[in-house]
Order: sequence, then C-alpha cells, then structure tokens
Amino acid sequence: MLVIPAIDLKDGKCVRLRQGRFDKTTVFSQDPVAMAGRWRDQGARRLHVVDLDGAVAGAPVNADIVEAIAEKYPDLPLQIGGGIRNMQIAESYIAAGVRFIIIGTAAVREPEFAAGACRRFPGQVIIGIDAKDGMVATGGWLEVSEISAVSLAARFAACGASAIVYTDIARDGMMRGVNVEATAALAASSQIPVVASGGVTDLGDIRRLKQAAATCGGAGIMGVIAGRALYEGAIDLAGAQREAD
Repeated sequence: MLVIPAIDLKDGKCVRLRQGRFDKTTVFSQDPVAMAGRWRDQGARRLHVVDLDGAVAGAPVNADIVEAIAEKYPDLPLQIGGGIRNMQIAESYIAAGVRFIIIGTAAVREPEFAAGACRRFPGQVIIGIDAKDGMVATGGWLEVSEISAVSLAARFAACGASAIVYTDIARDGMMRGVNVEATAALAASSQIPVVASGGVTDLGDIRRLKQAAATCGGAGIMGVIAGRALYEGAIDLAGAQREAD
C-alpha cells in the first residue's frame, strides 16, 4: 500500500485546506517544486498534486508548477487533479510527463469525456470521487450532486479507469482519522483499486487501512494520501511507508 504525499496548489503556493474551504487555508511552502523534492528525498513513490485554483476555475491555473515538478523529478510518478475538463488539458499533462490524471468534476458533468480519456490513456486515468455523506461533490467541493460514490465508481470501472481516489470531504484537512469504513465499502464494491484520502492523523490510520485492505475484498485499497499530518510532523513519511509495506 502506497503512502502518497499531497501537494495542494493555491496561488502558486503549497497549501492545505480544511474540509475544502478556501477561507481555511494554511500555507506550508512558497516553493511547491522544492516541496516535491523533499518528499522524493524522503522516499515518496508517488506524489498527489491538486490544482485547487483550477478545480474552481474549471481549467488549469497552476499547470506551470505541475510541469516543473514533472520535469525536475521525472522518476517520481505524479497524479494531478483539478481543472481537467477536456481532452486537450489531459493530453498536455501527459505530454509534460505526468503519469496519472485525475478526473473528478468532469466524471459527473461530462462522463463521455472522462470515459474517452480512459480509453485514450489506458492505465493513466484516475477517477476522483469526493464525497459528502456518500454523495459525490463537484466544482472544488462547492456542489453536492445526486450521484452516489458507489454508483460513480461502478460506472467508470467498465471504462478502464486505473483507480479511484476517494476523499471524505468532512474529514479532509481535519486530522480526525480516515473514514476507513466508507473507503473499505467502496473498495469492496469496486472493480478498480481505491486510494483513500482525507483525515490521515497518525500511524493508526495507516494500520487500520492496511487491515481493511487485507479483508475488504473487491479490487482493494492500493494507497492513502497524506497531507496535513505529514506537513505538521504528526507522521513521518518513511515510517508510514514502512508500516504500509
């Protein structure tokens, strides 16, 4: 199971939000490229990057930073989400060396594009499912749809998506613990692996996810994204990855 550090980009900086709220922002670095190098040096095997401004704008805003990270650390697989709403944007990220693109809002609003991207970039498209009370949120978490996380996952399993990033909005950035039960339930019902996100607090969360991964069935839990807990030193990346291994 991978422990994946998160770099959330807002106004060109590396930040963390609480429950996706832009009015509750903590800046952790003025240099996201250097931060990527820090996580790489600590043993990161993949990096989760989100263009928060792009998620709200509906188009990339911090793409230059993402491309700079991909160019400087070509051996570090990146998965990027936020504002990927058409094939041209998807193609530009893949061409820049980004390993995986995450399609979230467009998976709900423009499912034909999302399905087409899965076919065009086999093994490189991840569906981002951000949920509140089990229902999918879109537009930078500003709107809650009438589509359940389970039904959206099932829809794109058939299209060839490589994985799902599942975020419990209520817990994201709050360090209140991962929603292991909801993550395991989604993994059990899914034909593609799930990456947990939101609420990682300590090594106990890693252990509980690891236990759930061993017993939940389905395609399983392949990783967990950690943000604030890493930045504030509540967990150590190398130690967390050893626990996950």
